[in-house]
Amino acid sequence: MQIDLNCDLGEAFGNYSFGGDHQIIPVITSANVACGFHAGDENVMNETVKLAKEHGVGIGAHPGFHDLQGFGRRNIDMAPDEIYTLVAYQIGALQAFCQIHDVKINHVKPHGALYNMGARDKDIAHAIAQAVYDVDPSLILVGLSNTLLISEAEAIGLKTASEVFADRRYEANGQLVSRKESDAVITDTDAAIEQVIKMVKDNKVTAKDGTEIDIQADTICVHGDGVHALEFVSKIRERLTKEGISITKLGG
Repeated sequence: MQIDLNCDLGEAFGNYSFGGDHQIIPVITSANVACGFHAGDENVMNETVKLAKEHGVGIGAHPGFHDLQGFGRRNIDMAPDEIYTLVAYQIGALQAFCQIHDVKINHVKPHGALYNMGARDKDIAHAIAQAVYDVDPSLILVGLSNTLLISEAEAIGLKTASEVFADRRYEANGQLVSRKESDAVITDTDAAIEQVIKMVKDNKVTAKDGTEIDIQADTICVHGDGVHALEFVSKIRERLTKEGISITKLGG
């Protein structure tokens, strides 16, 4: 049994910094690098790619809506062809820095509202997947487990990785609880760890209403901007190792 451990990183911008990328990268296997639209900038992207390469961490593009003020977590009404170019543009930006550092992009994971809208809307999911495929068909598309992001990507011919969340609660339909709700984010480390172990070992997660639902876990996400991100990642990795679960980057 093996699992990837990913984190959304490179989300500082200009003089504004948060998160502990330098501390988190050594204990994860995949980094989703912000591409300058919802967060990040050219300097942060360059530094994050360099740091990920140094630690042998898989590098992924993390494209989101052009919404710095809302951190990419606000729904924006865009046509599928606009979604397509939005995603392709951001992958290309990260590819430039990967080429400079002689390393390849491994995967693409949409961010925030774009990710959640793609999980629910077939046209958006298709546009995202098609953009990834047209830029590089060898890339892995990371999407919310058991949603349209996965099925549309597979229909196009992409490799996929079903993602589960250590620090988010689930609805009974498999979607994530909206961040507008007070209990959407798990802040207790032990609770997050127990949810992870159940998802990885049993392919189950307990939804907000108590329903137990099936879930596919190929990669676990911990948000880099979370208050307890480093603690979560470190302790989850420790527990997975104790459970005999190999932690390996996507495609590794």
